Amino acid sequence: MTPLEDAQSFVIGACPPLPPVTVGFEQAEGLVLAAEVVAAEQVPPFENTAVDGYAVIAADLVSAPIELPVVDEVAAGSATDRVLQRGEAIRIMTGAPMPAGADAVVMVEETERVGSDRVLVKSPVPVGAAVRPAGDDVQPGDVLFTPGTIIRPAVVGVLASVNAREVSVHPRARVAVLSTGDELVEDGGPLAPGQIRESNRRMLAGLLRDTGCDVVDFGTVRDDEAALEAVLRRAAGECDAIVTSGGVSMGDYDVVKAVLGRIADMRWMQIAIKPAKPFAFGTIDGTPIFGLPGNPVSSLVSFEMLARPALRRMMGHPRLARPSHVAIADDGLPRRPDGKVHLVRAMATFEDDGRCHVRGARAQGSHQLAATALSNAIAVVPDGDGIPAGAEVAVVMLEG
Repeated sequence: MTPLEDAQSFVIGACPPLPPVTVGFEQAEGLVLAAEVVAAEQVPPFENTAVDGYAVIAADLVSAPIELPVVDEVAAGSATDRVLQRGEAIRIMTGAPMPAGADAVVMVEETERVGSDRVLVKSPVPVGAAVRPAGDDVQPGDVLFTPGTIIRPAVVGVLASVNAREVSVHPRARVAVLSTGDELVEDGGPLAPGQIRESNRRMLAGLLRDTGCDVVDFGTVRDDEAALEAVLRRAAGECDAIVTSGGVSMGDYDVVKAVLGRIADMRWMQIAIKPAKPFAFGTIDGTPIFGLPGNPVSSLVSFEMLARPALRRMMGHPRLARPSHVAIADDGLPRRPDGKVHLVRAMATFEDDGRCHVRGARAQGSHQLAATALSNAIAVVPDGDGIPAGAEVAVVMLEG
């Protein structure tokens, strides 16, 4: 059997980042930068006030409290041509440009209006008080973001603030997902003997969207080699990757295996994990294809362990794996030696002691998706007799 780490290395190594594209910054949210962003403008673009108050000359307030005449008013988005003189004050609002001649701002809370045109300043302030210098946040030539940066909303805000209208990014992977089998029913009708309701494709489409991919649903393909070959070739031509489930076990004769064996460069693996031992990976005309096992829990686990990291690499993400923790196995995680690493679906919570605690899902069968659906972690239990209650275990979170 193939160790999980070897399978991951092989699959990830065969999925290089997609070529960069240039997009408008508003369309870049959630994508990963492929080139650094260098500021062409300063932020803020002018000296402005950090508070509502009065622009003053600090030297006038040495003997405060003192009354000053209010000679003008400046709101955010406007400016004044008035040059502040000694012994004067100008009413000013947060974000407004500092008037010429002023070197400080007194917060409105430290003042009291006297009539309509004078203000009482209660205490002195130093030069520069409540003043934001031009370029205090960003200077032209500053390297703001480097390749590999995920463009989160705050990054979009910075790009807008420096007028970086376009950026170079790795695009979202466009991923085809399909299921195969005459036994699959998805029209809501009654089940005939031997039929089951299609569920894997819906689950995988959701996992792909959660990964950040654009999903192209190719539907359910019946057990017809010519039809499946046509769909796979079309998917390979239109998409960046393909995800299927079922027909990858050793010894299976399945149309998926037959067709992929003929038209793709495939590697059929038995990975030393439970569940999700069978897995296939290869390319059709250079397009990666992930052949996941058909049991729903196995399909989910193999997606998380193998397909998701590779797809994230294709989209330029520097961190491929889910977040992981060392957790306390509250009830223990028993198992028997079998030469495999057991990937136990579990619920992880952070308790009052500051530690992550984990409890296994009530059922661990590879077909028991209902018992797994609410799990938020996978406990990695090495070969042996399991993890005793209260002992530590590595967990991979299924969120974040």
